[in-house]
Amino acid sequence: MAKLECELQGDFSLILSQLEDEIINGSVSASLEEKRKRLEELQNYDAFREQTEKKLKISTDHLCRLCTDLSEIRKKASVELVKRIRSGLLDLNFLDVNFAIDFRKKKNYTDNGTDDIQYLISTNPGETLKPLGQIVSGGELSRIMLALKAILADRDEIETLIFDEIDTGISGRTAQKVSEKMAVIGQHHQVLCITHLPQIAAMADSHFEIEKHLQGTETITQIHVLKEHDSIRELARLLGGAEITPAVLENAKEMKELAQKQKNTRFK
Repeated sequence: MAKLECELQGDFSLILSQLEDEIINGSVSASLEEKRKRLEELQNYDAFREQTEKKLKISTDHLCRLCTDLSEIRKKASVELVKRIRSGLLDLNFLDVNFAIDFRKKKNYTDNGTDDIQYLISTNPGETLKPLGQIVSGGELSRIMLALKAILADRDEIETLIFDEIDTGISGRTAQKVSEKMAVIGQHHQVLCITHLPQIAAMADSHFEIEKHLQGTETITQIHVLKEHDSIRELARLLGGAEITPAVLENAKEMKELAQKQKNTRFK
């Protein structure tokens, strides 16, 4: 029995030694093969470099063609987009607006191509076109974004849009146009708007009142949802100021009903 155990141990040691040799030899063979290939590359460096440069040129030319095609598609689409944006801005009280999209080529390739795109605008007669963010106020920028969002409403993936000071410098029919465009956007997105104009407020589905008051030495800001009769009263306050008469209340109620009727027919 002891002799059999010794024989088995000897066989096991032999098998283990053979496995170790195979592993070592295999590793060495793989390493030698890798170094042989590297040596061939070094010995044929000029040919290898020339082949690599050809591959790089083919890939670069292909990438350049794709970027050029993408740029042409964008430029073609921008012609119609500029027309629609300008028309939308005219609706929003930009009576002498001029709008353009400037294309410049970047030095490097990106995952969006090589176009460096900038929106240019002039809001007054005689002004040269300048980058959008340099010449417009907060209220103007909000209305420009509103025009853009109205055009792209059904394709934009942003779920919630917030418009603040969008009613700056507008009233009457222009304010009505602003509210209508927000209603269009509201079919595809949640729209939050801070406004003091009844024409805009009347078009909303829900109203929230934000008020501040002193609590001891601290100023507390509170927000709460308004019920229907409260909404009409707030509309009346926007229409008539401090004194809310029955006539003003009736006017506010009619404004709310007309806005609802318009949403149920025109924007459905």
